[in-house]
Amino acid sequence: MPPALSDATVLLAAGGTGGHLQPALAVAAEAQARGARVVVVTTPSQVERVRDQYTTYALELKGFERRLDVPAYARTFKLLAAAVPRVRRILKEARPDVAVGGGGFASGPVLAVAAASGVPGLALEADAHLGVANRLLRPFVKRFCLSFPIEGLEPPRYVVTGRPLAPQHLQATPDDGRAAFGLEPGLPVVLAFGGSQGAQSINRACVDAFGGQELGFQLVHVCGPRNEDQVRRELERCGERFERYHLVPYTDRLAAAMAAADLVVARSGGSVAELAALGKPAILVPYPYATADHQRKNAREMVANGAALLVDDAELDGELLKRLVAELLGDRDRLAGMAAASAALGRPDAARRVADQIEDILTTTRGRGAR
Repeated sequence: MPPALSDATVLLAAGGTGGHLQPALAVAAEAQARGARVVVVTTPSQVERVRDQYTTYALELKGFERRLDVPAYARTFKLLAAAVPRVRRILKEARPDVAVGGGGFASGPVLAVAAASGVPGLALEADAHLGVANRLLRPFVKRFCLSFPIEGLEPPRYVVTGRPLAPQHLQATPDDGRAAFGLEPGLPVVLAFGGSQGAQSINRACVDAFGGQELGFQLVHVCGPRNEDQVRRELERCGERFERYHLVPYTDRLAAAMAAADLVVARSGGSVAELAALGKPAILVPYPYATADHQRKNAREMVANGAALLVDDAELDGELLKRLVAELLGDRDRLAGMAAASAALGRPDAARRVADQIEDILTTTRGRGAR
């Protein structure tokens, strides 16, 4: 019989940023739950996050370039060539049946060398366009699992599965969020954040809109650790903050904060899938310098279906944010409709869908990987 996940070794390669690693780990958890042996290859800075859960290998790959001109291609392939001996050793030890790339610097050489060794590959794409690593991997990968529909990329090779999310994200409840951030029951909650490092435009708009005011709702403002001192100084200049403005430099309970929120103000990177999985309405502010403007593309589905409003980064200010928040919180029917639209777009079973694709590859290839 062809190998299934219950008797297979799945090698997951992801790294560069946590945004690449997190979806891969969600797939790892699903594959492991189905009985697979999971091996993770990631960058040295990420190894400690997963060492206790999976067999783990570190792969150093510095200097990867995002440009796709000829000189950049040449430099990139030199880096890949330098990584080949290490990847071959990993494949020889791990003996995978299938290789899965989560994106980032670590996934490219692993999937390329795996393909050359006869190990079938699958790649995850987190954004609404193929990133540089995945474009380079096209010759080596049998299937791509997309977080969003991408024009021109059709089944069976390209399958929209959604962005895999960790079980703890999907299990977060409003009560979890209220307890984690000391929020009052019965009052609306607005969550504002700009990724793990914060976003200056969102920070400025929150301070200008809500600093020093007695709010009729509770604001959880995750400003980013590098921005905390500056934001606190600006709030102090606004006068008394009142207890309903909760400034948080960083939190590892963001899923709980999302679950508690009635409305979210955020960038539109990976958070778009997270918001939709929890059915949250949003004001999305795409990062204007994202590669290929992919954050605007990520937001497109939610905006088109009435789940979110889109505000250009250059247009966001305190006056506009204050008006939009007041309008949405003041119209509970509209907010509920946006929440329902968001939930309809959510793909909380994305990790399961990706695992199904892995099983399909194992079934159709009937291979046992590198030997």
